[in-house]
Amino acid sequence: MKRITTELSQRDKKFGALIARSPLCPIGRTLSSESHFEALVSSVISQQLAVKAAESIHARLVLLSKGTVTPKKIFALDEDALRGIGISGAKVKTIKGLAEAELTKKIPINRIHEIENDDEIFEKLTSLWGIGPWTVDMFMIFQLGRLDIWPIGDLGVRRGWELTYKLSEEIDPKVMLLKGEKFRPYRSVIAWYCWQAIHEARDNKK
Repeated sequence: MKRITTELSQRDKKFGALIARSPLCPIGRTLSSESHFEALVSSVISQQLAVKAAESIHARLVLLSKGTVTPKKIFALDEDALRGIGISGAKVKTIKGLAEAELTKKIPINRIHEIENDDEIFEKLTSLWGIGPWTVDMFMIFQLGRLDIWPIGDLGVRRGWELTYKLSEEIDPKVMLLKGEKFRPYRSVIAWYCWQAIHEARDNKK
């Protein structure tokens, strides 16, 4: 990662300055303690919820699953029981679909890291009901540690880009898609530093 950030700093002075005063990007440097299935279920639960609310619901799901969230357990759980712990009907349908995809081997979620092509993973996961581009982007960055994901659909990444370049207007995602090309094959790292720019701006306001 030190080599990567040095290279990116040489490609772009604005990000070079941000990288120099920030922690080292952690993407791909540590293994997740969650299975891929657990990570996707956690991500689905957290959609459009405050962090504490999502954590509370997830904790209840762990209890309901008797300690571990697995495809077999989720598939076997009654839908009413899942809704009873605060999971919406739409999200119940999504996580049930994830469980079915793994159990039937339609999509081998817990072995999906074996697929080297990021686009193939993206296409497989977004083919499932309720799994959108943002969820898959976050999964590939933080769970799989893929280094060349460019999540232009994430508002934080766009705001961080605007802060880094001191833009007076919001950047169009399509424009940002093109501007990210020069950072291949390390766009995930640049996205992480965009988030870091947000944290830095908040700290400076305190």
